[in-house]
Amino acid sequence: MPSYWLCTTSRENWEVVKDRKIWGVPSKHFNKISKVKKGDFIVLFKKRDGETPSQIVGVFRAASDPFYDEKRIFKDEVYPHRVKLEPHVIPGQPLDFKPLVPKLNFIRNKKKWSVHLMGKVMIELPKEDFETIVDALKV
Repeated sequence: MPSYWLCTTSRENWEVVKDRKIWGVPSKHFNKISKVKKGDFIVLFKKRDGETPSQIVGVFRAASDPFYDEKRIFKDEVYPHRVKLEPHVIPGQPLDFKPLVPKLNFIRNKKKWSVHLMGKVMIELPKEDFETIVDALKV
């Protein structure tokens, strides 16, 4: 059975993820990314950026187990703990996250939903929440 992950990225690094099919985290988050296994699903969550709201930008499958690589490919830092990705659902337009909040079980405080994501690089999602996100992307 695969696991389902909500993984954060910035606008700049989303372009790298999309082009290179790799997502990564800094060393302080090694324990989190080490739980990802080849075949797991990764929902990419682009953090709010000035005028642009928080968005779901794509869903991928992990095409590798986590690996270590210090080659600088991301815009702001190295993120040496990485996972190779294969696209699963990439919408034509990113999906605003806020309208999904009432439907997502992992977010308990619907009014202060951003607290559930603050400072988190990745969160394991219940299968039902993953399916809700994928269904919304396909509309």
